[in-house]
Amino acid sequence: MGEHHHHQHDLQGRSLVITIFLNIAITVAQVFGAIISHSLSLLSDALHNFSDVMALLISYIANKLSKRKYTKDKSFGYKRAEIIAAFINAATLLALSVYLIVESIERFVAGNQAMVNGTVVAILAGFSILANGISVLVVKKHSEHSMNMRSAYLHLFSDMLSSVAVLLAGLAMKYWGVTWIDSALSIAIAVYLIVSAWSLFVKTVRVLMQFTPSGLDITEIASYVEQREEVNNLHHVHVWQLTDHEIHLEGHIDFVNDICISESNKLIEEIAMDLKTNFHIGHCTFQAEFNVDHDKSIVGGSHECGC
Repeated sequence: MGEHHHHQHDLQGRSLVITIFLNIAITVAQVFGAIISHSLSLLSDALHNFSDVMALLISYIANKLSKRKYTKDKSFGYKRAEIIAAFINAATLLALSVYLIVESIERFVAGNQAMVNGTVVAILAGFSILANGISVLVVKKHSEHSMNMRSAYLHLFSDMLSSVAVLLAGLAMKYWGVTWIDSALSIAIAVYLIVSAWSLFVKTVRVLMQFTPSGLDITEIASYVEQREEVNNLHHVHVWQLTDHEIHLEGHIDFVNDICISESNKLIEEIAMDLKTNFHIGHCTFQAEFNVDHDKSIVGGSHECGC
């Protein structure tokens, strides 16, 4: 399992390198094209692609950091680096989307009648669609297993859609003189970005705030453990995600009988295996108790001794 996970990280790193170079090529080409064609929409798309280069660099650095070994002063290593990268990228997408909506509305209201070279715009937008399409295909296979890669995928996919809008706008301005379509399509893409990025943003915030993972119910977990005849009560339970795939649990187990340490260790190991099988909780830390006189609520405050 460890070797497979390490191999996945290596593949993700190589995929990010490919997409970084592709997006640098897109950005450079579009900047020169915008200068030649006097196209503001093409320049905006170039800036959008440049933001992706920065986002992909953040994702790549986070991918590398997450593979570093634990140390005494970094007992969890850099496992949260990918979550932080995903949070930054999702937040950037949301901010960029709001900016695009505001800018598009202003242009739509004002009416942008600037003459641009529609042919240059269409050619460079087509190049951007092709390069971003390759990038999307390279990253997509990793996006279902990593929030970090999911954020990179959303950036690239949004760029591809943005370039489609620029292509259509360029053709519309060249052949039909329709100037408002650029702003209308930009608003539609920005709304799509907000819808796509919001769920990822919420997920990363939940992980960083150590909220109980979605789909897990602490009350249900406690009831499951308390079905064992040796257990009187499970209380002061905390469940959180360390990374995309690692779920941790800690709590106090109040045993029915005053059993020896070796017996309690065996029972705790069995309970941990059951929770891994039935709730996909990979790491459990339990404090064994017997006849301890304190609050036995499922969720205990941090001020309680031993929490």
